[in-house]
Amino acid sequence: MKIVVLAGGLSTERDVSINSATKVCKALRENGHQAVILDIFLGYGRTGDALDNIFEGDPKLTKMSDTIQSVDPDLEAVKAMRKENPGCLFGPNVIDICRMADIVYMGLHGAEGENGKVQAAFDVLGIRYTGSGYLGSAMAMDKGVAKKIFQSAGIPTPRGFSIRKGQSGSVERVKAEFGFPCVVKPCCGGSSVGVSFAENEQEYDKALELAFHYEDEVVVEECIRGREFSAGVVAGKALPVIEIIPKSGFYDYKTKYQAGMAEDVCPADLSDALTGQMQEYALEVYRALKLEVYGRIDFLLDENNKMYCLEANTLPGMTPTSLLPQEALVTGVDYGTLCETIIQEALKKYQ
Repeated sequence: MKIVVLAGGLSTERDVSINSATKVCKALRENGHQAVILDIFLGYGRTGDALDNIFEGDPKLTKMSDTIQSVDPDLEAVKAMRKENPGCLFGPNVIDICRMADIVYMGLHGAEGENGKVQAAFDVLGIRYTGSGYLGSAMAMDKGVAKKIFQSAGIPTPRGFSIRKGQSGSVERVKAEFGFPCVVKPCCGGSSVGVSFAENEQEYDKALELAFHYEDEVVVEECIRGREFSAGVVAGKALPVIEIIPKSGFYDYKTKYQAGMAEDVCPADLSDALTGQMQEYALEVYRALKLEVYGRIDFLLDENNKMYCLEANTLPGMTPTSLLPQEALVTGVDYGTLCETIIQEALKKYQ
């Protein structure tokens, strides 16, 4: 098949996306597909360029580094690289090349790739793609909306609320509802970018300032101390649970993507009862948010073995240190087979 692995863009997770896409593209080509990597923002060439035989040449249509830095990328520098219609998310020839493909593998991460806008555009244009549709993507990406859905579905989640830039009274609400310490995070971000822990009012003000640097709406939650886990779902079935043990601090951007910064244990050292409960909650989240094809659900387990669902990832990372491929491997599914499964499950939506 002709497959576009769509990556990059203007998300804070741009580097992660490109790294994932590079690995996915290599695996798909080894599986016999004509796969190419395309940056959704930078695109390919100039509008009107000939696109003949685009799937038969260099697998990287856009020249970009697949190295993940220890800090989030310089998006202003990326924007400066494009001269043609810079206000549009889709770069030169992106739509035309995606239309030429049999399917688009969504290698995007972060708000612009997972908030449903690209999925909605592709639905209108008749472009087939992997992962969840626009509605599930939008609900999962908005942490405030997702939390309300978890609560209405009876899925345990930390207490919290959303706050918009310029809105007052949030510190009083923190004190009234759960107190310090608390967690402050951008509403629609990912990879822990802009996330802070606040032990008091002064730290809370700084945490808000940082989170609002990325978005105009943030989520404030009670701080749950405990072990971190994740449970993948592929084709409606839960994968083995994985535990993430950061070498220091919490599971932030650097810890996620720099090799050796965390220890991942899969299957997680949990009782059968706790494992089964976490997998069932993962499936409930998957269904409640109307996710499709695959996803990954993140959890915390406190010292009393009380479980809390944090969020759902509709396009989980596929880097060498990513969690979903590790979970699949425990079941005997290697990386290339996982990529192929995602493609084949996505195609079923269009039959």
